[in-house]
Amino acid sequence: MPRQEAEAGQRTGRIGIPSIRRVDHFAFTVLDLDAAVQFFAEVLGGELCYIEGPVQDQQGDWMRRKLGVHPRAVAHVAMVRVGPDTNLELFQYAAPGQRTAPVPLGDPGGRRMALRVANVDAVAGRLRERDDVTVTCDAVCPTVWPGDSVRRVGFTTSWGLELQLSGSADPLAAPRGAAPSGPAEVLGADHLALTVADLEASVRFFTEVVGARPLPLVGPRERSGVRAKLRLGPTDRIELRQYEGGGTPPAPGNADVGGSHLAFHVDDVDAAAAYLAAQPGVHVMGEPETITHGPIEGNRWVYFTTPIGVQMEVLRMPDGQLPYEQLTDARRASSHAFDWAH
Repeated sequence: MPRQEAEAGQRTGRIGIPSIRRVDHFAFTVLDLDAAVQFFAEVLGGELCYIEGPVQDQQGDWMRRKLGVHPRAVAHVAMVRVGPDTNLELFQYAAPGQRTAPVPLGDPGGRRMALRVANVDAVAGRLRERDDVTVTCDAVCPTVWPGDSVRRVGFTTSWGLELQLSGSADPLAAPRGAAPSGPAEVLGADHLALTVADLEASVRFFTEVVGARPLPLVGPRERSGVRAKLRLGPTDRIELRQYEGGGTPPAPGNADVGGSHLAFHVDDVDAAAAYLAAQPGVHVMGEPETITHGPIEGNRWVYFTTPIGVQMEVLRMPDGQLPYEQLTDARRASSHAFDWAH
């Protein structure tokens, strides 16, 4: 019945990927997988669900056809859950021609993951104590609610990811610089900031093809560019930015440090892939495949490229029936119970 449900949604005028549930995970390529996993565990209470790898094809071109990387590339992958609903898929590649310096946020292809935390004032001090973190901004901004404000702490990491933590600024909290006794309590993903070359085309793709909904902009205006914020289903948001005078380096590929993709959970991967293949400028990277071994045996998935330069994925992960669940108490945040429209 998932295919029938998707067709019914199209008949009622619903715009977007058929049978889509929500953003299943945000994927990022880092320079040091172990360091990234350790950071998320120590600072943000992340749970390591599983590690895969090496993922490779020593003789054929499966890596190029299915992942868009060099045929001889080798990947190791970790799935880390942070907070109640957010999955982060972290990749470390070894690949010919790999770029190891992330694209700056001001250039097309630059990106930053922003998370909401309960104790931002406390965890900010801990960030400044870490050798693998460089704090780039720390500001308190008023919200739309009288007397309320939010503190945003942005930082880069030595292993190639740019992050931001935000939360209510508490005037009675410990002084700035005081470190917490444990990891931050992650409340959820605030947004993914993504710099694009064409803001109008990107907003159109996310709204008309994916099914995102525009949100009002809150906060200070960009000094040197424009931005738009969109709701991506029930749990996530994306902030698209286009800067004036930004560089024009090629966007990072999957194997490059700073590379990333957005993955959407759908009930029917094949119907979603057929829909996407019919969209202008979209290239579905082969037929959907079902993983037949390893920690997520049973996962059905396929990557696709987009005309706005953002790589994406649709998948159906059978949470509750995955082999890794026999080896750990950690669990991915499941997507099955979510409804894209709510």
